[in-house]
Amino acid sequence: MGLELITAPEEYPVTLEEAKLHCAVDADITELDTHFSDIWIPAATQQAEQRTGRKLITQTWKVTREAFPASAISLPYPKLQAVNSIKYLDPDGVLQTMDPADYQVVTDELIGFVMPAYGKSWPGTRCYPGAVRIEFVSGFGAATAVPQSIKNWMLMALGTWYSNREGVVTGTIVSDLPRDFFAALLDPYVIPRM
Repeated sequence: MGLELITAPEEYPVTLEEAKLHCAVDADITELDTHFSDIWIPAATQQAEQRTGRKLITQTWKVTREAFPASAISLPYPKLQAVNSIKYLDPDGVLQTMDPADYQVVTDELIGFVMPAYGKSWPGTRCYPGAVRIEFVSGFGAATAVPQSIKNWMLMALGTWYSNREGVVTGTIVSDLPRDFFAALLDPYVIPRM
């Protein structure tokens, strides 16, 4: 199975202004704006997505397979919003696009999936890497739709990176917050690994 990002998100879950406010950085001070915008906010987003197994902001992906399975195809990166297309190499090696009436998209489950419509079956394919290509849209939606506890986790990560810009802290006593206070903010959104 292969995965390819087709359309990246147009925004991040946390804005520069939110990050600076959380870190108590005066809005007029701009020296670290590129650190926030180009490094820390993207890194916090990537970490939240990696730790939860989800995509946060609407984005389009393509998943490829060698052939259709016997039943449904689970799609990665909840929340599944839509399937744009299903293409496949027919037994003669010609790229075909399935009629949307021939498959059903299930978006209201934890892990979204696509399956043949009632009375239909998957078409035959040439057995070849990438013979089946499914383009789908994932994510909670816009930044305003991302759950607040995920945003809070991101803001706490940003605050930690802002205050501790190196991997080692010297000359101070350091203690971790209880796990439930910080890391557990993501727990309700973690997708179990299959």
